Amino acid sequence: MRMLVLGAGLQGSACAYDLLAHTEHDVVIADQNVDALPSFLAPYLAGGRLTAVRVDANDPEAMRRVMQGVSATMSAFPYYFNGPLSTLAIEAGSHFCDLGGNTDIVLQQKQGHDRAVAANVSIIPDCGLAPGMVNILAEHGIRQLDETRAARIYVGGLPQKPQPPLNYQVVYSLEGVLDYYTTLSWVLRDGKQTQVTALSEIVELDFDGAGRLEAFHTAGGLSAMAQRYEGKIPTMEYKTLRYPGHAKAMEMLRELGLFDLEPVNVKGVPVVPRDLFIAAVGPKLRKDYKESPDLVALRVEVEGTDRGENVLLRWDLLDRYDEKTGITAMMRTTGFSLAITGTLQAEGKIKPGVWTPDEAMPAREYIGALAERGVVIQESRVVLGAIR
Repeated sequence: MRMLVLGAGLQGSACAYDLLAHTEHDVVIADQNVDALPSFLAPYLAGGRLTAVRVDANDPEAMRRVMQGVSATMSAFPYYFNGPLSTLAIEAGSHFCDLGGNTDIVLQQKQGHDRAVAANVSIIPDCGLAPGMVNILAEHGIRQLDETRAARIYVGGLPQKPQPPLNYQVVYSLEGVLDYYTTLSWVLRDGKQTQVTALSEIVELDFDGAGRLEAFHTAGGLSAMAQRYEGKIPTMEYKTLRYPGHAKAMEMLRELGLFDLEPVNVKGVPVVPRDLFIAAVGPKLRKDYKESPDLVALRVEVEGTDRGENVLLRWDLLDRYDEKTGITAMMRTTGFSLAITGTLQAEGKIKPGVWTPDEAMPAREYIGALAERGVVIQESRVVLGAIR
C-alpha cells in the first residue's frame, strides 16, 4: 500500500515518519522543496520506503498525477489548498485528510459528500491537534452521556522554559497565531451559535507538569461542532492555553493596530502592520527546539448526565519534545494525528463520504494508536451528584 503526504515541513515530515515507523506502507512525500527533509527521515529515504517528489500545489494536473495509485493522501499544505485538493482526491480515488483550520473551507468540502460516496473514498478535514484530536475527545464524551450540558476544550503549544516578555515561542506559524488572535470565535451559548472576541474571557487552569496556565478564546478549534450541536448542547467552547499574562500582552498589541492588515504610510512607503510585526518579532519567537523544547497541554471536559447522575468526563494530555528523534510535541500531536487518520482510512475503517473527525473517527482506537506512539491521554470521570 502506498501513502502520499503533501507538505515537507514540520507537520508533513512528522506525518511521514509516523507512517513509516508504525505501518508497513511505502510513503511518498511531496512539496515544492524536498531538499531539506529532517534527519529522522534519512534512514527511510536510504532504505527505499520513502520517496521525495517535487510538486506545485497550484498545478492541478501535477497534483492529480501524484495522487494516482495511492491509498490515502494526507495534506499538511496550507488550509487554502484543501478544497481543491479534496476534489482532486475524489477524482483520483484516493482517501484524503488534512490539517484544516478554516471552518468555511470545511463546509465547502462537505458539499462533495455525495461524490466521495460514489467514488468509495472518505474525506476528513481538520485532522490535527486542534481542530482534530480535541474534537474526537469531545465527541467521545458526548456519546457517553444521556444528556450533555457543556463541552469545553483547552489546548496549547508552549515552551517548556518560557521567556519574557510574551512567554511564548512559535511552534507552527506566527501568521496562523495572529489569525487566531484577531478572528471572532464561534461558541454555543444557551444552545445558540454566538461569536466572541479572541483573547477574551480568560480563565486559569492548573496542569500537572506545566503549572498554572491561562485559557482564552481563539477561532477554529471547534471546527463544525458548533453548527452540529446548535440547539442540542447549551454550552460549547474552545480556548487556547498560554502562560499567564500572554493574552493581555497580545490584546494590547492588537488594539494598538500591530496586527492590522490595512497598510499604513511609513515615511512615504505603504507598510502592512502585521507584516512588519511578523518580520520584526517572528525571529525572536523562533527557537532551536534542542535548546528550548516545547510541550503540548490539552484538556477536554464534557459535563452532563449519565444513568441518573451528574458527571464530568475529562481528558488530559501533556506531551513533550522527543529528544531522541528531535520531533517536537506539536509535531507529535498534530502530524501523528494526521497519519493515524490516513491509516484508518486506508484500512477501510472510515465509511465513504466527507466527515469531520468527530463524526467519523473511532475514538478508542484513535486514543489507543496515540498511546502506542507515547502520546498518552489520561481519562477521568467525576460524579458531581445524583440528579435531583
